[in-house]
Amino acid sequence: MPLHELPGMPEHMVGFRATGLVSAEDYRAVFDPALERAIATGTPVNVVYVLGHDFDRYSAGALWEDLRLEAQPHDSWGRLALVTDHGVLAEVVHLLSFLLPGHVRIFPTSEEREAVAWASGATA
Repeated sequence: MPLHELPGMPEHMVGFRATGLVSAEDYRAVFDPALERAIATGTPVNVVYVLGHDFDRYSAGALWEDLRLEAQPHDSWGRLALVTDHGVLAEVVHLLSFLLPGHVRIFPTSEEREAVAWASGATA
């Protein structure tokens, strides 16, 4: 499956790694259940999302699923760390980050550990 939940994330945090072509079904099978579990705790959810060199693209359906996240209550979100070296994706997220709930920060793939630490609240 092109979307995998990252193991060993700190409390109140979920992490994902996308590879290849990510579809709407990948969101429904992996992302949505993990996010729903995290939101059910009642604590703002921090997310690390890794789009490494082996990530290709999102399907149109996956983009729609991504937009649906905006429907979650804004107080459900804490920090979102996007980890990628895909310049265009990073720039789009940066430009649209004011629309996203929570605090967004973009990290290069070489700083994945730092992204996890930031998203968990361990660093400022």
